[in-house]
Amino acid sequence: MSLRAKSGLNGSKSEPMSTNGFRAAGFPWRLYCGRRVLEESLKDAVKRAGARRAFVVCSPSITRRTDCVARIATALGDLYAGVFDEIENDSTYTSVCAAKEAAVAAGADLLVAVGGGSVIMAVRGVAIFMAEPGDPFEIMTQYPEGRPAFSPRLMAAKTPIINVPTTPNSAMNRAGTALKNPNLDHRMEYFDPKTRPHSIFLDEEALLATPPGLIRSTATTIIASLIAAKGLLDSNPLVAGDDEQAFRLAYHAYQRLPDEPGNASLLIDLGIAAFLRNRAEDDGMGRLLRGGPFSGNYAVATALHIHYPRVGQGEATSAVHGAKIRLVESVDLRMARQVAQALEVWHDGMESREAVLAVADKLEQLYTRAGMPTCLRRLDIPREDFPRLAADTVKNFNANADLRLREAQIADALRLLEAAY
Repeated sequence: MSLRAKSGLNGSKSEPMSTNGFRAAGFPWRLYCGRRVLEESLKDAVKRAGARRAFVVCSPSITRRTDCVARIATALGDLYAGVFDEIENDSTYTSVCAAKEAAVAAGADLLVAVGGGSVIMAVRGVAIFMAEPGDPFEIMTQYPEGRPAFSPRLMAAKTPIINVPTTPNSAMNRAGTALKNPNLDHRMEYFDPKTRPHSIFLDEEALLATPPGLIRSTATTIIASLIAAKGLLDSNPLVAGDDEQAFRLAYHAYQRLPDEPGNASLLIDLGIAAFLRNRAEDDGMGRLLRGGPFSGNYAVATALHIHYPRVGQGEATSAVHGAKIRLVESVDLRMARQVAQALEVWHDGMESREAVLAVADKLEQLYTRAGMPTCLRRLDIPREDFPRLAADTVKNFNANADLRLREAQIADALRLLEAAY
């Protein structure tokens, strides 16, 4: 279809979507969705990657509480090389190093990540450590004093990865890795496009085996990112198309999830929404990574999540999202209208500030109905910890890759923490 002006949904004429040039990026992938897709297609995917020794990496809960690994072993037959099931919460550096040693000992030529975002990120770390000759502390993202952060280029070829997400999460088709290391004041961060997955399996049984609370948490991070994306202006046609479909899928699924936790179709829809949002990021060359007026605060939410293991990324996100939106001093009316319309709170004659507040209220209603916290008090976060949390937001590459005054970053984080309390 031509991208020249067409009649809008209300009969009015709209401007061409491609009024300016743009760039887009992509990578080869295969996505398998549905019931028992592991049995039907996993072995073929491993063969397609040219592999003969597929090694599974997961957390203890996967082998102890589900039959996912047993199903994978049966499906792969003689291509199955074993399993490492000791990945720790938040992808710890020590457990990733142990997984790397196990994969090497097993002669692995393909890695199968089974789990949520932490496991999927951990397996990217395993692939990097298997291939790169450099010291892990020298090849990770660096934060030189007084200069912008940078991620060294990782040039070695990587072992192919197949992801089997057990939650609908945004890590499934990313290229970034962040490992927890208590000996550092920040996470060990790596970026390597060659660790993007060869294939992704959204298997109904694997998703349904995950506790509803964990599903709720990861679904919250997805809907939060899509609401932020709704506030973008002038997206190129590829981004706009993916974001529109992703929001439609996630918004309806998120509202139904509290009443239908056993509905596998909702979990698949949320997984596809996360996939599409990530692809939109690629096609938009990372426009949303630095946030926007309707985004949460990724750096603050991550600091909360890392400091308090009992607080999931989704809970940390929902606790600060509404407050973050209310703190925005001015918003383009077009942005405010787009988001308010998407959340069904727009009415004719609304001013920008009125729409912003309506969005924040509706968003917190959605989170509350889903069983998510909407303030820090509900997470029992001590106010005396705020300065430490704010300081930790500085070394987060996704949120602060460019050079920014440390004092301004910390001040903004403190302001948000107080507003969200």
